[in-house]
Amino acid sequence: MDREALRALLEDLRAGRIDVDAAVRKLRGLPYEDLGFAKVDHHRALRGGAPEAVFCPGKTPAQVVAILDRLAAHHTNVLATRADQTVATAIAEAGLPHVYHPEARLVIVRPVQAAGLGLIAVAAAGTADLPVAEEASLVAEALGNRVERVYDCGVAGLHRLLHHYDLLVEANVIVAVAGMEGALPSVIGGLVDRPVIAVPTSVGYGASFGGIAALLAMLNSCAPGVSVVNIDNGYGAAHQASQINLLVAKIR
Repeated sequence: MDREALRALLEDLRAGRIDVDAAVRKLRGLPYEDLGFAKVDHHRALRGGAPEAVFCPGKTPAQVVAILDRLAAHHTNVLATRADQTVATAIAEAGLPHVYHPEARLVIVRPVQAAGLGLIAVAAAGTADLPVAEEASLVAEALGNRVERVYDCGVAGLHRLLHHYDLLVEANVIVAVAGMEGALPSVIGGLVDRPVIAVPTSVGYGASFGGIAALLAMLNSCAPGVSVVNIDNGYGAAHQASQINLLVAKIR
């Protein structure tokens, strides 16, 4: 149950459209619902502004479906991250309304598209970084943000990034996704006065150490205003970017 749903419930209760017993039935699953193998957090949206997401690895498809089913009873745009085709098939067979984005390994249950607020720019250094960049972009959109994508603009061809300079300075926050040497966030951080959220990816040759080289480069960035999430964590970057962008949108 999100803030709007709770507000509507309270208004119905005050107006006498429902009685106390009916209100209690609606709230019985709060703050969490115990499924035995998982405690589904129905208060997450009230506390943090977005419903709980389901991280699929380590869970059986049946467990993922059961959790999503309960979350979808209270929320729209429920996210299942790192979802493979087996999980997506189980969700479809369960009859849950959803859309599956295989490149981003993301399922959105009860998808609702709304006019996005503010602007988040998601920049990806190379085509190989797109799975992580798309996870960030799609999650940010599901959280209610307007997102513009700037893809294949790595530092090996800097003119490709500079072509989008006007968009970058318009954005309230920029998510910069890069593997290899991870230089893109530092370059962007030196060009704009916007917060940059750096996402290292596990893309690269042997000395990239599965993204550790990019992670360390981003952590050691000399550009101010650059924060860093973990390797391949497009989901986490999108949440941080959403918090910044929606806060700015409310202020304006």
